[in-house]
Amino acid sequence: MARAALQLGVRELAEIAGVSFTTISRFETGKSGLQHSTAEAIRKALMERGIQFLESGQVADGSGVTVRADGGHTR
Repeated sequence: MARAALQLGVRELAEIAGVSFTTISRFETGKSGLQHSTAEAIRKALMERGIQFLESGQVADGSGVTVRADGGHTR
């Protein structure tokens, strides 16, 4: 979601974060997880470009999107 919001391709984010594009691709498709250091490099790269990561209950400083705690399912 964050990468798409910035209109970054997988290869572009990988270059900015200093990781391989296959690492990002495999993570996004659920084929593998990320090592802590890799996740932090990606997070830092996204934050430097304006992405704000929120903990539950925090409010964003601007407009954006989120996923509801129930996964978006209506009852």
